[in-house]
Amino acid sequence: MKPPAARPRKTVALLPHPVATPLPHSPIHPPDGSSGAEAIDRLLHAWQGRLTAGISPAAVSQAFADWAIHLGNAPGKQTELARKWWRKMLRLGFYMGKVLGDADTPPTIEPLAGDHRFTAPEWRQVPYGQLYQSFLLTQQWWHIATSDLAGVTPCHLDIVHFTIRQMLDALSPSNFLLTNPEVLRITQEKGGRNLLDGLANLREDFERQLLNKPPVGTEAFHTGENVAATPGMVVFRNDLMELIQYSPTTTEVAPQPLLIVPAWIMKYYILDLSAENSLVGYLVAQGFTVFMVSWKNPGPEDRDKGLTTYLEEGAIAALKAVRSMTGDIPVHSIGYCLGGTLLTMAAARLARDGLPWLKTITLLAAQSDFADAGELMLFINPSQVAYLEDMMWDKGYLDTKEMAGAFQLLRSQDLIWSSMVRNYLLGERPVMNDMMAWNADATRMPYKMHSEYLRHLFLENDLAAGRFMVDGAPLHLADIRVPIFAVSTQRDHIAPWKSVYKITWLTRSDVTFTLVTGGHNVGIVAPPGTCKSSHWINTIGKEERHVDADGWFASATQHEGSWWPAWANWLHAYMNGDPIAPPPMGNAAAGLPPLGAAPGSYVLMR
Repeated sequence: MKPPAARPRKTVALLPHPVATPLPHSPIHPPDGSSGAEAIDRLLHAWQGRLTAGISPAAVSQAFADWAIHLGNAPGKQTELARKWWRKMLRLGFYMGKVLGDADTPPTIEPLAGDHRFTAPEWRQVPYGQLYQSFLLTQQWWHIATSDLAGVTPCHLDIVHFTIRQMLDALSPSNFLLTNPEVLRITQEKGGRNLLDGLANLREDFERQLLNKPPVGTEAFHTGENVAATPGMVVFRNDLMELIQYSPTTTEVAPQPLLIVPAWIMKYYILDLSAENSLVGYLVAQGFTVFMVSWKNPGPEDRDKGLTTYLEEGAIAALKAVRSMTGDIPVHSIGYCLGGTLLTMAAARLARDGLPWLKTITLLAAQSDFADAGELMLFINPSQVAYLEDMMWDKGYLDTKEMAGAFQLLRSQDLIWSSMVRNYLLGERPVMNDMMAWNADATRMPYKMHSEYLRHLFLENDLAAGRFMVDGAPLHLADIRVPIFAVSTQRDHIAPWKSVYKITWLTRSDVTFTLVTGGHNVGIVAPPGTCKSSHWINTIGKEERHVDADGWFASATQHEGSWWPAWANWLHAYMNGDPIAPPPMGNAAAGLPPLGAAPGSYVLMR
């Protein structure tokens, strides 16, 4: 049976579209009934947030005050720090003396793993060797000064440590022309042309920032043409999401469908990039009937959409639609990042209500327990959340710039400072690829949903504790009994793998856990034949005793290459029945006719 032909797809470049934005609410008529005085405070905080990249000054001040007071009352710690500083200066002095007589003198301190700022051979020359050695010793001393101080609230100590690290990264000698020997060499070789090119790059980036344009190079990527281009049809739409059904490429398909729930913090096509990097394309080629949720990019009118709205009108509504189109059979569900958290909530809700809608669950870099949510927790405390709520209250949503700034700070050394050196001192432009273009196509977050998400999941950890309420009753993850395939990545700054691993003891399911080399996005988008990653995999049966993350890793088997084939085999093993002819696109008889060609309209919203 031949797959139905899809209608021609409309393609739109990743460029901003003019959108009519309502005027901001005035303090006299606040949108949520707040008093005029409270509204004035919120407007002030919203204005401040644009200058501080969404970081609460109060939260940072509290952290430094806590650290400074305890350090001031710890003469032993002060003495230790003075002694360590004196010893480091002696080490630096001995090194400086030796290197003058022997240029091959080994450095007194090496950069941390992953720090590539000082790898060029020019950094071994006088005086640049002494300069970067002094910087690394200072960095090490500050690490000691902001660690292991008794009495300081752990969260405050983490904030101080993180803030000092950001300040030191900004002052690194690698960031400046006169103190970076590699840049000086290239400047001499090119006769200063790199600096002229860098100035042109700076002017262009500044202009694009003012005009709210995406980065240079994204013009080569067009949604529906060379990204988000897997053929399909939109078969359902509501005020929150569109549901895409992808056209089959095989004459027969697996008997049960797949539904993918991506995060709404990003556009769905991270899982449908260019043809060679498309997880959707891979699944379709493996003979699966694939459905994908495409979230609406929210505006001021969506300010009151809450987390339960995303649950009921998003994940649950998509499951209902898929089952209506495929014969009310159980669905193989897949959730990525925040979409995986939502899918876990949906699975608990369905299990609580006795609805056997799910055949399996696949969680990709998705947390259910947020007690150890990694460095992202630096931006989530009561003061910071209240500050973000005021910023969102002003517009009705959290802007893309505030979210992007927080994620960049987590890896500022690579995403900010090294990028500035490359673009503005070396005059180079990185070659734009599909993932970089997708990353520039950011989305917003509704006021109510993001507030509930931060408070109930991050701050209170209500989902893992069984306190998150839906329809007047709590959700319990222990009610989930269907098989789970959980994937995490080693260098994930957003969903640390040991935090993701907690799904193995939160549910009563057989969990096949897979740990992949790479980061939050690159580790997941790892197609066979092109990626250089490896992965560890092992299954923990629901009747087996609990094994902690380190114990699991010790017993897991390492495999070279992509984890996709292992997952596809796992999905096929849970398919009931023989392959069938591909189902039609949509189901007009059930009121779900095709509404238009993929990628739909919501993904094009700016």
